[in-house]
Amino acid sequence: MISLKRVQLPSVVSLALLGAVALAVSGCSDEKKAETKEVVRPVKVVEIAEAGDTRALDYSGAVKARVEMNLGFRVAGKITDRRVNIGDRVKPGDLLAQIDPTDYQLAVKTAEANLAAAEKGVATADLANKRAQQLFDKSVTAKSQMEQAALSYDQAVSTRDAAASSVDQARNQVAYTELKADRSGIVTSISADTGAVVAAGTPVATVALDGEKEVQIAVPENDIAQFKPGKTVKASFWSDNKLVLDGKVREVSGSADAQSRTFSVRVSLPNDDRVLLGMTATIEAAVGNAETNVAIPLSALAEKDGKKIVWIVDRNASTVHAREIKVTDFTGAGVHVADGLKTGDLVVAAGTQFMAENLKVKLPEQQSAQAETGDVIR
Repeated sequence: MISLKRVQLPSVVSLALLGAVALAVSGCSDEKKAETKEVVRPVKVVEIAEAGDTRALDYSGAVKARVEMNLGFRVAGKITDRRVNIGDRVKPGDLLAQIDPTDYQLAVKTAEANLAAAEKGVATADLANKRAQQLFDKSVTAKSQMEQAALSYDQAVSTRDAAASSVDQARNQVAYTELKADRSGIVTSISADTGAVVAAGTPVATVALDGEKEVQIAVPENDIAQFKPGKTVKASFWSDNKLVLDGKVREVSGSADAQSRTFSVRVSLPNDDRVLLGMTATIEAAVGNAETNVAIPLSALAEKDGKKIVWIVDRNASTVHAREIKVTDFTGAGVHVADGLKTGDLVVAAGTQFMAENLKVKLPEQQSAQAETGDVIR
């Protein structure tokens, strides 16, 4: 016997409830789609600062004496003795070096012998002149003989005077075989040593005179116009960060160095015992800022419709907007912009390819605030 089970069909009420549930689920799905979060992109920005009225030029140099003398012998010869070394202090009259004086001493003896002979010649001519005068007075000789005797005497006197000058000159030559300091200072270099044969005037030692010190710097041609004699500058020293002195430009070279193409500038320093010769110094000069262009990073530059633009952040709305700019040139430090930016503008510095008009962005300070509250920046 076959038994039949009774299948109960869903009632109208049940179907209605299922339909309501389906509609509710569908409505929730639509709400979730509508509640999709708006994209907010974190950005890195740079703020356009106001250009200063002045800029600083810094150049390094070495401390030198205002006057450095290259001392050399006034006569030629072989150096037989050197008395000083680099760093020695000297005062007037100190012997620095000496050359062989033998030949010059012999010249003195020759000159003295010539002088003695000339003096004998004067005595002889004087006797002849007096004898001729006496004979002329007695009308024994003619007047021409008396005049000839007087001329011979005058010639002998001139020869004696020349011989006396030769003696003085020869003695000076002997004195010149000793190289002596004539002013106080410090020896900074030695150019010739014992045994060297030097010509007259060849530098043997360099002495930096005591007194005013100065710093010598090399300035390129694009900045040399900013350095004029009398200009006040600041001098700082690597050996002592606290040592800062006011200096003045004393001398500017009239032509550039043939190799470095820079101009030599000397800056006078006030007397200070802490400043030593050879110390490294930095000269800082404040000059007018002729640069009016704004510099931005190269990564901030974008292009839209064939035009150069940057993305500017609206601080209040936290959105970005494209702004056309005028680029003057490209440098290692970035891009120079002549027009389109003003002081206080926030420029997107990176990720410009992800920017769009009115895109919501998150500034660094906002990112930091969210990070502190535990939000994750994606």
